Amino acid sequence: MPLLQGVSLDVKRMSMAVSAVLLMGVVMAKVGYAAKHKDAKNGSREEHVECSDGRVASPHAAPTTGNISKAKRERLIAEMGEIRAFLEKSACADTNALRLLQFAAEVEREVRDKKYGLVFEEHRERVDEELLHNVPVLTEVKDRFVDGEKFLTQSCRDAEEGGHQPVVADADARKRVAPLNFLIEGDNLAALKLLEKTHCGAIDLIYIDPPYNTGNKDFVYNDSYVDKTDTFRHSKWLSFMQKRLKIAKRLLKKDGVIFISIDNNEGFHLKLLMDDIFGDEAFAADLHVETSAIAGPRRYAAVNGSVVKTAEFIFGYVNGSNTKIMRHPMYDYIQGFDAHYSLFYDAKHKVFKHFVDVLKQDDATRKAFEQFKLRVSLKNLGKVILVDDKIRTWLYSDAIAGNLYREGEVSSITIDDVEENCQFGEMVCHKESFYRNGGDGTLTTLFRYKDRVGACDDYFSSFGERCIRGNLWKGFSADGGNLAKEGYVPFKKGKKPKRLLMQLIQATSPENCKSSFKVLDFFAGSGTTGHAVMELNKRDGGNRSFILVNNNDEGICEKVTYKRLKRVIERDKYVAAVKYLKVDYIPIDGKVYYDYADELLKHIRELVELENGIDFKTDSTIAIAVTDKEFEKFVANEKNIEGKKAVYVGHDVLIGKPAWQKLERRGIEIRIIPQYYYSEQES
Repeated sequence: MPLLQGVSLDVKRMSMAVSAVLLMGVVMAKVGYAAKHKDAKNGSREEHVECSDGRVASPHAAPTTGNISKAKRERLIAEMGEIRAFLEKSACADTNALRLLQFAAEVEREVRDKKYGLVFEEHRERVDEELLHNVPVLTEVKDRFVDGEKFLTQSCRDAEEGGHQPVVADADARKRVAPLNFLIEGDNLAALKLLEKTHCGAIDLIYIDPPYNTGNKDFVYNDSYVDKTDTFRHSKWLSFMQKRLKIAKRLLKKDGVIFISIDNNEGFHLKLLMDDIFGDEAFAADLHVETSAIAGPRRYAAVNGSVVKTAEFIFGYVNGSNTKIMRHPMYDYIQGFDAHYSLFYDAKHKVFKHFVDVLKQDDATRKAFEQFKLRVSLKNLGKVILVDDKIRTWLYSDAIAGNLYREGEVSSITIDDVEENCQFGEMVCHKESFYRNGGDGTLTTLFRYKDRVGACDDYFSSFGERCIRGNLWKGFSADGGNLAKEGYVPFKKGKKPKRLLMQLIQATSPENCKSSFKVLDFFAGSGTTGHAVMELNKRDGGNRSFILVNNNDEGICEKVTYKRLKRVIERDKYVAAVKYLKVDYIPIDGKVYYDYADELLKHIRELVELENGIDFKTDSTIAIAVTDKEFEKFVANEKNIEGKKAVYVGHDVLIGKPAWQKLERRGIEIRIIPQYYYSEQES
């Protein structure tokens, strides 16, 4: 069995280091190295320390309690320090000693390396070689531009009817209004390196659904499927993810959030990896999402004793310290009626009644119980409202739900603490809370039924009793039946429900989301994330935008992701636009920067559009001039500058005073393109 398999343990790395030190010891003996602590024959005495229990132990002996691994590391580091000190004396004169000195430093680094968390074998991908010999650039596929600006008029009407503020174009009607989104085709590592130039610290939310590494042809590594027989299956996946997640962290805003869908094949390894990259203090959520039900062959397995998987994980991390990520809580529907709400406040007589008496006194309600041959009781009320819409509507009305209460514990607040104008017989209101006056000065806390009733976030968008959702996200197995139809494209490799993505985005978005809110998905799959963003914007008038990244293996980016985005914009009339970009490469082997600088200039336009969410072709209020020649041509022609509000200018373009003053008089802002766009390095 190989020494290192898949995910390695600290012990294995320690063993490597110990073996290296022993090897050094043998070599040192051959070159005449003498140990510091000579044996007793030479008359020297080894120092000893007294233990807490009175025993005497050697400082080189392993401790019997405490952190044994730490003690071993410190002992090895100390001994290597002695070896290096000896080698440094002879390194100048002895080539072998110099080589051993370098080896000793490498071993010491290995020993000092982290000793907690996930340790795995790093692997190099084919794309790493590609990036070593080439600079990635972006090229627009112009005939795949999708523009939903034409649906703006209809959207304004829908927004007004829904009570939202509609998006309104500029007076000159030439400035782009529909949020501009981007779909990038190519390896996501190369795409992420390009996004480092344009979106460092700029992304609000990242959602990814990476391959789960099940061993069933779901994870492709260097053009080959990784199966269960691969000894380094877990290490390859972790190495693959680590590089991408490190960049993802740099793209997030300081208060940004990342969600990752995963299952039990790599979920536990991923948690440790995320703790290492983001810090365990940045861990915000481990959502357990019910994604399937037990039916068919799965039911047979369950009946025969197997624990059948019906849920997956979504890990949530923040790029900061504030782990309160749920700006808008989700609500789960509660069927029936909570019989603890038994007190009804009679505002006319300022007293509380038992709610059963109210049910008996209302003719329509009493008849409903009789119709279903049920005794009038709070328990049976839960059955009646399931089948009688009129009684359910009556119960949830302000007149009933607003005066129905559940009694809690005796409060520390007394009647003396409450102003007289907040006392209504047995009902007492104090600082937006409700209390029942016991008559002896004590107050009992009350909970209003109206606060328990509202719109729910279940599959049916129910209205009724609800509770705030925690980390158990139930009911998404119900979405499975519609997944094949969502987005008007087939996708057999596992679509995520649009409703799930919408709720994740909605929960973490600001109120109404009128300001810019950027969402990134670099494992875009069928494009559910983009679909969810556009649907949310349509519903609440938000200003969210997305960047999706997908490879084109088996034509997935063209035939699935792009096709879905195009179809939902056109069929569902989303006021949104999508620009299709493709990752290309410029060879740099044996070249200096100026050998390929002109080629880089051809791709600056795409980076400017990506960072600023603009399109120079359809927005006539902006322009771009990357070279001196382009800038001179722009300024010289009056037709070029007419109606312009801004021009993006290359960082090394010489802008003369007359040109500057001319543009300033016209109110045209000059925006300098960052220098790091031109380099193979990130910002």
